[in-house]
Amino acid sequence: MAEEPLDDAPATDDQSTAFPVDDGEIHSGVGVLDKTVKILDALESGPATLGQLVAATGLARPTAHRLAIALERHRFVLRDQHSRFALGSRFAELAAAAGEDRLLTAAGPILQTLLDRTGESAQIYRRQGDQRVCIAAVERASGLRDSIPVGAMLSMEAGSAAQILLAWEDSERLHQGLRRAKFSATKLASVRKRGWSESVNEREDGVCSISAPIRNASGQVIAAISISGPSGRMGNSPGRRYAPLVMAAGKYLTDALIKASAGR
Repeated sequence: MAEEPLDDAPATDDQSTAFPVDDGEIHSGVGVLDKTVKILDALESGPATLGQLVAATGLARPTAHRLAIALERHRFVLRDQHSRFALGSRFAELAAAAGEDRLLTAAGPILQTLLDRTGESAQIYRRQGDQRVCIAAVERASGLRDSIPVGAMLSMEAGSAAQILLAWEDSERLHQGLRRAKFSATKLASVRKRGWSESVNEREDGVCSISAPIRNASGQVIAAISISGPSGRMGNSPGRRYAPLVMAAGKYLTDALIKASAGR
């Protein structure tokens, strides 16, 4: 069966001067874009099979399939364990990038407070594809320290911040992230339950860290706040001592983002 044209050619003079279509939908004049938005709108209410997408959008089956596959390649759409289409992680990444300025505005004093109270370097990480990037950091002025400069790209396979950034992902991306990770699904389940993570000699020998989530107004984890330092000073179970401080810092930044998004 021939696939339906994407209908992305500009409207002709006759089309633009004819009676406008008033069907309650937004028509941009770019057919392929309008059809793509229909796919995303349909998935906003939850995962859907191809047949359900066709029914919800009114698109021809080949067109709906082609657009959904294209969105999947760009990570705006993913396939769940039942092969249904669902909204993908790219939206969360873009939302995190959009909110980064507000996060960084509030982050400086909080990171300094963490450093003052714990004596250890403090950082904020955001996921970027298959890695995590340090978007803010403060360091001890002297002595042994875990030095992570702003802009540094680290693996998502090890470290307490990687655990936080992966623990609340959708099931498919979580399983993909665990394939080469040094931590297990059981450990991530514990992270979700208690709300913080720790790593000892996981990312690097002699280094340990504790992390907690930073969330946006929708409750999505958009970043991880961490402290890190030598295990000889922080101990083999650093979470027992430092987790409450790191969690409080994460909650403060979460509340600041919620207030900012509400325009307060």
